[in-house]
Amino acid sequence: MGENGDVAKDHAVGDTDTADPAPDRPDAPDTGEAAGADEPAEVEGPRRRARRERAERRAAQARAEAIEQARREAKRRLRTGSAEPPKRVSRGTIRGLKMVLAAFLAVVLVVGLGLILYFTPVMSVRDIEVTGIAAVTREEVLDVAQVRLGTPLLQVDTGGVAERVAAIRRVASTRVQRQYPSSLGIAVIERVAVVYKDFPDGPHLFDRDGVDFATAVPSTMLPYFDVDNPGPTDPSSRAALQVMTALAPEVAGQISRVAAPSVASITLTLADGRVVVWGNTDRTVEKAQKLAALLTQPGHTYDVSSPDLPTVR
Repeated sequence: MGENGDVAKDHAVGDTDTADPAPDRPDAPDTGEAAGADEPAEVEGPRRRARRERAERRAAQARAEAIEQARREAKRRLRTGSAEPPKRVSRGTIRGLKMVLAAFLAVVLVVGLGLILYFTPVMSVRDIEVTGIAAVTREEVLDVAQVRLGTPLLQVDTGGVAERVAAIRRVASTRVQRQYPSSLGIAVIERVAVVYKDFPDGPHLFDRDGVDFATAVPSTMLPYFDVDNPGPTDPSSRAALQVMTALAPEVAGQISRVAAPSVASITLTLADGRVVVWGNTDRTVEKAQKLAALLTQPGHTYDVSSPDLPTVR
C-alpha cells in the first residue's frame, strides 16, 4: 500500500510539470524569425546599382534645368511687367487689319478727291450744251437755268436747273447732266400742239395733256378744239385728247375739228366735211381701228360709238 501511494504521488507531480507550458511561451517568436532566416536575401549587383545611380543623376539634372528655366521665366516676366506670355497674332487678324487700313485709306482718298473737285475749279463748267430745242431759244434756256460758267460741276444743282427749265411754257420735260470734265448738258423736250382754240388774245395751242403752252398761229393741219373749258383738269378735254392721240397718223391728219360737249358725246369732223360719231372713250383703240377701215367706204356719217356694230350713212 505504501508503494502504490508513492507511485501515485510521483505521477501527479509529473503531470503537473508536463501540463505547464508557460516557461516555453516567450520563446515562440523565435520560430518566425527562424523561418524568415531560411529565405534568400535580395542582393543589388554592380550593374543595377550603376543604372540606378545614372537614373538618379539624370532626374536630378532635369529637375535642376526645370528650376533654372522657371527662374529665367520669372525674371523675364518681371522685366516685361506682364504675368502672361504674349499671344501670337493670327494671320486672319493681320489680314483683317490690312483690309481695314486699305478701306480707311480709300475713304480718305475719295473724300479728299471729292473736296478738291467740289471746292476748286479743277472740273468746272466751261460749256453748257442745250439739245432738243426748236421753238424755244438757247438764250431762253440759259437765262432760266442760272448756271454761271466756272462753277464747279459738283456744285451745280441739276435737279433745280431741270425744274427751272421745265417751267418754260413750251417745255414738256428736261434732263440735266454733268458731262465731265467741264460741260453741263441740258436736254429739252418741247410740247407738241395737238389742237388749238381761239381766244380774244389769239389762238392758243394745246398739247396732248391739255396744257395751253403757247399763243401762236396754228398750222393748217391742226384741228380746232371745241370744248367749253379746255385744260388738263377738264374731263371733256382729257376725253377728246385721248381720242386724238389714239387715231392713226393718216386719220388724225384728216381731222379738222374735235368736239366734246361731254365725255360721252365726242364727235370728229374731217376736212372734207364727213363726221365721225365717237361716243365715249370706252374701247378707244378698237374704235380707232374700225374707223380707219370705215373711212375707205363712201358716206357722210361714220358711227363707231358701238365698235361691234359700226355703221356708215
